[in-house]
Amino acid sequence: MKNLKFYSSSLSLSGEEQIFNHFMHTLRPSIFDWSYFVDWEKVKANMLVYKTELNILNSLIGSVDIEKEFIELYKRYPEIKKALPILIALRNKKIGKIVIVDKELEKFFSVMEILQSDEESQLLKFFSETGLKDIFEDRTIKNLVDYVVGVEVGMDTNARKNRSGKLMEGIVEEFIQENSLKKGYEYGAQMTPAKIFKRWGIEVPLYKVEKKSKRIFDFIINMEGKLTMIEVNFYSGGGSKLKATAGEYIGLHKSLKQDDFDFVWITDGLGWEGDRLHLEEAFNQIDYIFNLDMIKQGVLDEVL
Repeated sequence: MKNLKFYSSSLSLSGEEQIFNHFMHTLRPSIFDWSYFVDWEKVKANMLVYKTELNILNSLIGSVDIEKEFIELYKRYPEIKKALPILIALRNKKIGKIVIVDKELEKFFSVMEILQSDEESQLLKFFSETGLKDIFEDRTIKNLVDYVVGVEVGMDTNARKNRSGKLMEGIVEEFIQENSLKKGYEYGAQMTPAKIFKRWGIEVPLYKVEKKSKRIFDFIINMEGKLTMIEVNFYSGGGSKLKATAGEYIGLHKSLKQDDFDFVWITDGLGWEGDRLHLEEAFNQIDYIFNLDMIKQGVLDEVL
């Protein structure tokens, strides 16, 4: 930890222990706004991709001879095939990775090959074995468009982790932008070493090695040729990820410092209460670790 005037002048704190305790006591329980729950625009957009095919498939609901009618419908409207995966909450881009094995563990079926096939028996296998046939027959689903909206809402909840990261980045970027503009500095977001070199002609020697060259920094501030790399994250819960991140950033800070780059880690969230030890270790070794309260109080003014 670098001893900044900010700690004494703005927070009336002194010493690593007192400053770290303040850091822990000012962690935020949340940064989520109401958009965290469901991205409705994305849900609606994903549904509209299949809307026509879903309305065609609606005619099968409650069918008496459903297998026959399914094949007849497919012959007339072969495009309905593209809507089948979403009915079992499966994205088209994921299909190629899925292989199904039979009950005797002897035969294997590629879901992609089945859905790309024009053989009626293959399509009927998918329609029947996935349970769609039964759902159509017993009218469990009344309208496929409404059903897929529900499927998309459920699948969208998996993106909440990514949304929390984007929310944190959005909050921090406002402060970075304000400070950069005020001081006449340039900044960039989501930048690889290649992008840094292309924009500013500055090499990041640490990442000349191929396997490390694709690292993406959340933010880079160019202070008249002096670069500051910034990583941002928020942890509402604990887990092994926190320990791994702390260890990774200690190493990252040391490597960047050797090449005369500054490193700032902005992190927050009550998840750190469950892993105080590893955060404190990082706090003592990395020059700049701040939470949102410190950023709001103006610590970036001194760092930049």
